[in-house]
Amino acid sequence: MINSSASSDDSAVAIAAASAGADVVRSLYGRRLTRIDKGAGDFATAADVEAEKAIVDVIRAARPDDAVVGEEGGQQGTADAARQWLVDPLCGTLNYAVGSMLVAVNVALRDGAAAVADPFSGEVFFTDGTSAWVRRDGVDEPLAPTSATSLVDVNLDPPFINRPGFRAVDLLAHPAFVERFRPRVVSTTLALAWVAAGKRAAYVTDGVDLAGSVHFAAGIALCRAAGCVVTGIDGAPTGAEGRGLVVAADAETHGQLMSMIRS
Repeated sequence: MINSSASSDDSAVAIAAASAGADVVRSLYGRRLTRIDKGAGDFATAADVEAEKAIVDVIRAARPDDAVVGEEGGQQGTADAARQWLVDPLCGTLNYAVGSMLVAVNVALRDGAAAVADPFSGEVFFTDGTSAWVRRDGVDEPLAPTSATSLVDVNLDPPFINRPGFRAVDLLAHPAFVERFRPRVVSTTLALAWVAAGKRAAYVTDGVDLAGSVHFAAGIALCRAAGCVVTGIDGAPTGAEGRGLVVAADAETHGQLMSMIRS
């Protein structure tokens, strides 16, 4: 635990918070958990709620004056606070609830440090806003994106905000995509960390204002710091008016995907 008098930087706070959430997610895995209905087929579990509490406790102890926006708890602290943390305590709740380990814990200081923890591999991907690293067994290594795998994760979860102009399923059927890439379908932003780490060539999803989302902010920050190319599906910068997300390991891969999307 980091206390409020510690001199640790924001990346250390993000790492500690994400790790605390990951500990909860891992400890409750496989148990029969009550589902909390959110409507429209979405739900949370006790693991989501308890992991968020653990994350917020770390942030509160280290940065008591900062605001927090959590997926489960909403706004905590003043909405116009100069510093705001975005927390997704369990990205991939449906995966988790059916016994799949493809989940992530996301913690991001808006426009600053961020961490994405994989509760089951033990990896924590993090950035101080400038460089990006992965911590494995207490050892930090710089992230090195590469498109060598030719694997592209595509999020097919609704809502499909930008249809009919963009449909991810159409990208998967594009002849140039089939020739160049191999698709993978996920429902967790762990895939963004995989792009930064060189495990995936790219990631594509629909959506709006994803840079300000508790689900995507940490992964986007990580990929930017690692040197990935990050834009919306229209090629424009991500932001409040941003449309979807295309994150690629390099400019060539990004350009190829954008060409397919536009056609």
